[in-house]
Amino acid sequence: MTEVTGKVDFKVGGDTYQTWYKIVGDLTLGSHPLVVLHGGPGISHEYMTPLAEIRNKCNIPVIFYDQIGIGKSVFEGVTEKPKEFWTLDLFMDELDNLIAHLGVQNGFDLLGHSWGAMLGAHYASHRHPVGLKHLILSSGAPSMALWEESTAQLLKVLPADVREAIERHEREGTTDSPEYQQMMGIFYEKHVCKTPWPKVMETSFAAMMQNPTVYHTMIGPSEFTITGTLKSWSCLDQIHTITTPTLLTNGVSDEAQDVCVSPFFHRIPHVKWVQFSQRHMPFLEEEDQARYFQVVADFLTYP
Repeated sequence: MTEVTGKVDFKVGGDTYQTWYKIVGDLTLGSHPLVVLHGGPGISHEYMTPLAEIRNKCNIPVIFYDQIGIGKSVFEGVTEKPKEFWTLDLFMDELDNLIAHLGVQNGFDLLGHSWGAMLGAHYASHRHPVGLKHLILSSGAPSMALWEESTAQLLKVLPADVREAIERHEREGTTDSPEYQQMMGIFYEKHVCKTPWPKVMETSFAAMMQNPTVYHTMIGPSEFTITGTLKSWSCLDQIHTITTPTLLTNGVSDEAQDVCVSPFFHRIPHVKWVQFSQRHMPFLEEEDQARYFQVVADFLTYP
């Protein structure tokens, strides 16, 4: 299987940054590539690499990349950037820049997971790229308010001692404490991914822990109480303008509960919703992985 990695210059104002990417497959064969948007914001691409299986199933190239300030696209001085730097437009501009550099702007598919699904929905509903052929939104939401509503519902049904510890540390601003991290591990086990985590997921979360600037600036320290620049973000009033065929997915125990996904389903004109049996990462869960790949492959190759 052909793999190519590289970096593309990305200019923002008077500064030039670099976006790291990896292509699995051959872009010269003429098939529309699948561009993958990782989550976070601030969790690097590695946990998404099992999606390379789509190359095997559909014979289409798959493009992974690390978004600006993250993983292999981190840059010197990232921690010094003001919060106003980290905008939706920044990430959409980077995506446009990448697909133009690779010469696929006239024909590509897009798969976003978690924050990547939010970015993908915003991109499709605000920029309406003419070359976008299929859109896959996995475990995302069309507004951060709905994301908070979903995680709040899940917090309420955690064991009382776990819930109370999480709430206490968030109230007191001690989310870096070992107890809080331990309690969050229980939440992640129930709603994100079972343990032991696959190596690719450990790699992605280690990258975020090493450089949490983007996540802390845009989300904050907590899954439950968003304090970052995305707190008021919403594309609810625009998603009805998405004309691209769209696949929605989430899991029964996903932190992106149905309250997150249903507005997409009711407002996007050409849409299909498939629910999986487990948590937030169906492409990493053995119970869901094969079915997830098949559902995605069938959607991408449907005439």
